[in-house]
Amino acid sequence: MARHGELTSPHPLRQVFTILAAVVAVVLVSTTAIGGFYVWDAARSLSDNGVSIGDEGSELPPHIGEIEGGVNMLVVGTDSCEGQDLKLFPRCKHDDGGERNDVTMLVHISDAPRRVTVVSFPRDMIVPIPSCQNPEGGSYPPMSAQMINVSYSYGGLGCSVATVEELTGVDIQFAAAIRWTGVINMSDAIGGVDVCLSDDIKDKHTGLNLKKGEQTLVGAQALQFLRIRHGIGDGSDLGRISNQQQFMSSLVRKLQSGAVLSNYPALLNLANTAIRQVNEKQLVLSESLTNPQRMVQIAMAVADVPYKDIVFVQYPTVYAPGGARVLPVSSAADVLFTALSENKPIRVTGSASGGNGVEVVGEAEGDGGTPGATGTPGATDTPTPGATGEATPGADDGTVELPGEITGQSANEVTCTVAQR
Repeated sequence: MARHGELTSPHPLRQVFTILAAVVAVVLVSTTAIGGFYVWDAARSLSDNGVSIGDEGSELPPHIGEIEGGVNMLVVGTDSCEGQDLKLFPRCKHDDGGERNDVTMLVHISDAPRRVTVVSFPRDMIVPIPSCQNPEGGSYPPMSAQMINVSYSYGGLGCSVATVEELTGVDIQFAAAIRWTGVINMSDAIGGVDVCLSDDIKDKHTGLNLKKGEQTLVGAQALQFLRIRHGIGDGSDLGRISNQQQFMSSLVRKLQSGAVLSNYPALLNLANTAIRQVNEKQLVLSESLTNPQRMVQIAMAVADVPYKDIVFVQYPTVYAPGGARVLPVSSAADVLFTALSENKPIRVTGSASGGNGVEVVGEAEGDGGTPGATGTPGATDTPTPGATGEATPGADDGTVELPGEITGQSANEVTCTVAQR
């Protein structure tokens, strides 16, 4: 069920474009999944391509209004070679056909007052994987200790959802997965994302070679920036996660600025590109995400969330003996998920990066949540590293200070990628 409300704009389709652009920014590395829902005529195409995750929503009301209650959405980036450019990904010439969720993020949109928290799960984290349905029939037995990134290979998007649900205790209603080419094409459609580098970055594994300073990344270069781990921080997946969080924070600021929200031809291009990725199997959606009206409801819930209330965190971990894998720190994670379930604001007290991949260098201009905010780096005094938005002095807003094991940043913090030393 949703709150009923009227679209007061004389051009309702434009308003749909605007609010959906805001939610695009929130839905992670593959955030751009939502763009496909701008085009109402594509509803049938989307619904024909949805996959079941076991939680397919109820009948939609006749009027569009902000979705009621909180929203939990899983977004994954997979390493499938299906449909990829062999020049960009030569290893795909010898692909075995497997597909893993190398990027796994839970997007939580709270009930009013609206806040957004994006939780990244390290790909090498050892977790239990429940019994999952095999998309081709039958089921896989449960496993007590596997890397989280094999969940997709065992049972597709539904298995990754079930794995994260069992780990966190969160009920996930929506899910999406995007492949490499999908990320490239969506990045092009957005017009690129600005990132900051504290050092020159060179990585032979991805072929990424970037100079110190601000860079605008598009297409394959944007994808490689999201994939890079060798050459930054401590060379681990933890450093890569913070790099991805920098990218997403910048994406939030761009999409909430006049650079995108007021550019309706660009939004239409974004929408058409997303639809094409669905049809070409580069973007996979849960059945619960294939209704445009539902996506408008979700978008309306986050359209005005300020930067400081959009927080990106890493699920807390410690290195396992030998240092090749990481283990979940459930005691710290419980503090996070309890705060989210009780709809309390959170503050990161740990560093910006678990793998030393980024450093905080300033605060973005503007508050976010309102079209026209600039999001230009370096406009104000440098905040305390790890701070994710200050409460009003003297106000008791119930903010939960997260344990130091939980690293991350908010969208109002500007971070720069640090080279591996």
